Amino acid sequence: METIVQNFKKHDLRPSPQRMAVMKFLLVHPTHPTAETIYTALSPGYPTLSRTTVYQTLEKLYETGLAQKIVIEDGEMRFDADTSDHGHFKCVTCGEVFDFFYPANHPFPEMEGAFEIQEKHLYYKGLCPTCKST
Repeated sequence: METIVQNFKKHDLRPSPQRMAVMKFLLVHPTHPTAETIYTALSPGYPTLSRTTVYQTLEKLYETGLAQKIVIEDGEMRFDADTSDHGHFKCVTCGEVFDFFYPANHPFPEMEGAFEIQEKHLYYKGLCPTCKST
């Protein structure tokens, strides 16, 4: 928890109990949850927690670089506390999202002209090992 508080202070975020709970959930559950998943899991322990607070907290975490947004399909935004360069694989059967890591020197295409890359997203869709074997 102390690391979360330090990261919040470093990014000028007030470490409210609700914000701390959302960040802790992301760190403890690296399952790429949606805002609704987080709200459903946390609301019994935080009766004053609202969906709006969860959405706003996730947006702040994204804006400050403490979490990343993952959009593999329209209408489904997930969040990840691991902000390192890595890709995601979504199983089309069970819906689980898995991390995969590629070499640091992974060759992303060069952009011609004066482009400034601010984000990189790499994802695949298919069958996870469990769904593939059933």
